[in-house]
Amino acid sequence: MSQPHTSEVRLGAESETIGTTAAAAALPPLAIALIELALAAGGFGIGTGEFAIMGLLPDVATTYGVSVPQAGYVITAYALGVVIGAPIIAILAARMTRRTLLLGLMSIFAIGNILSAMAPDFVSFTILRFITGLPHGAYFGVAALVAASMAPIHKRARAVGRVMLGLTIATLLGTPLATFFGQHFSWRAAFMLVGGIGILTVALLWLFQPRDKVEEGASLWRELGAFRRVQVWLTLAIASTGFGGMFAVFSYIAKTTTDVAMMPVSTVSMVLALFGIGMNVGNVVGSRLADISLNGTIGGMLAFNVVLMVLFGMTAHDPFMLCLCVFLIGCGFAACPAVQTRLMDVAADAQTLAAASNHSAFNIANALGAWLGGMVIAMGYGYASTGYVGAVLSLLGLGVFLVSVAVERREKAA
Repeated sequence: MSQPHTSEVRLGAESETIGTTAAAAALPPLAIALIELALAAGGFGIGTGEFAIMGLLPDVATTYGVSVPQAGYVITAYALGVVIGAPIIAILAARMTRRTLLLGLMSIFAIGNILSAMAPDFVSFTILRFITGLPHGAYFGVAALVAASMAPIHKRARAVGRVMLGLTIATLLGTPLATFFGQHFSWRAAFMLVGGIGILTVALLWLFQPRDKVEEGASLWRELGAFRRVQVWLTLAIASTGFGGMFAVFSYIAKTTTDVAMMPVSTVSMVLALFGIGMNVGNVVGSRLADISLNGTIGGMLAFNVVLMVLFGMTAHDPFMLCLCVFLIGCGFAACPAVQTRLMDVAADAQTLAAASNHSAFNIANALGAWLGGMVIAMGYGYASTGYVGAVLSLLGLGVFLVSVAVERREKAA
């Protein structure tokens, strides 16, 4: 079967979006806002659950009698669940309505967190974290598609950005809140809180998400068709590598703050808050820029990240520059709505699988950045060297992006 031209793929994706937008046109602005609120609430819960565990690892280790590094396996288990779950669920649920799928995914997430809070031993806790990670990517993918379907073509990225605000606000408010509960009551209370947010999201989706129909022609094989498109693979590769730099720095930012910038331990929470603020600013600004130029936003932010990561590596010893760079690195999240929207374009009629797989790619970036950052630290180059690792990964992502654009232009000219 011949590879479809990117222009044809994008036209097909936009035609489908126009059709779904027309179907949603009867919804009043308040109804759309409530749907986006419900979708964002799920993102808030998922983001809170994903990041809160990082501050509660010592407590988990003490409860189960394992070392902190061993307790870290639960983070790996969750990330593995995201990577595996996103494409598999998107394929198997091809014949489900989006409303039903969202309700099912958030129900699994809520139950998984509640059961995690009651896990009797470390093995069962690890398995439950893996199961809880399974709906993560598929939820964000389907939520992005629902939000985009209710917006005009020229405002799709902003709609996706509003849903992603749930995730970015979680880094600023949800994670500290869950960490507070965990440290003052029990880490189990933190997971109960996250499970409660999941239940609330199910209720909001049940109330506000309209009943829909299975898309005509939807099937397992149509979704698998996404992986026959070169541009889908290239866009996923951009996310897998280009965002690894952010995680290379963020994974070790606490030690960089105290051991390189020589700032007090009490300032670590402030530095993390700056990162969260940057993510929120980047999400809002980036989604608007993406509606103006998808490729310009992706390429521009990747180039910006290369320069910024080098600057971080050179100036991390200075407290002011460290704080400034951490904020700007968070702003690098601006490319996320653009990448998500680009996947919708290049995936044509297999949008669910492509959109869900984007979050698998981000978790690969998370693992890759943390692994390579840890490697250079272990080699004796110091915590500031994570900035140079980030620059290399961002440069690699930029290279993949340029290849993608070149392929796109060649397909249009053919």
